[in-house]
Amino acid sequence: MAVLRDQPYGNYNFLVDIGDGNTDGPHAGFCEVILPQAEIEVIEYRTGNARESGVTKIPGRERYDNLILKRGVIGSLNLYQWWNDVRNGNVKARRTVTIQLLNEDRTEVTVIWKLLRAWPAKYTGPHLNGKGNDVAIDTLELAFERLEME
Repeated sequence: MAVLRDQPYGNYNFLVDIGDGNTDGPHAGFCEVILPQAEIEVIEYRTGNARESGVTKIPGRERYDNLILKRGVIGSLNLYQWWNDVRNGNVKARRTVTIQLLNEDRTEVTVIWKLLRAWPAKYTGPHLNGKGNDVAIDTLELAFERLEME
């Protein structure tokens, strides 16, 4: 699915599907998506009789930071309801979340990130300020078990 070209793509045209199949309308409109850092842990090993003093490095387990989604407060409770399902012990609340990067004229999907078995791990409400002039933003952090790209 990834579309290779000489110039990098902009970061401002993207679609988010939080696992409900919807990428249209205000429910699916996020102003910011922070994709997580992914790493493979390094296991260091050395035998006592090794001739060199350095260690052998072996790949260990994969590890991911949380995905961060930010959206203006629109009066929708869909993100809170998903978080609430997990809080109340619904083990079936895990979803596949998909982020699609689009080209500049929004006619082609250029890269897809899939986060498998994702669930809300942290919700942060907006910062409210009587003298402010900003948009009220909800933040939802998603934990997940595997990252795939297409």
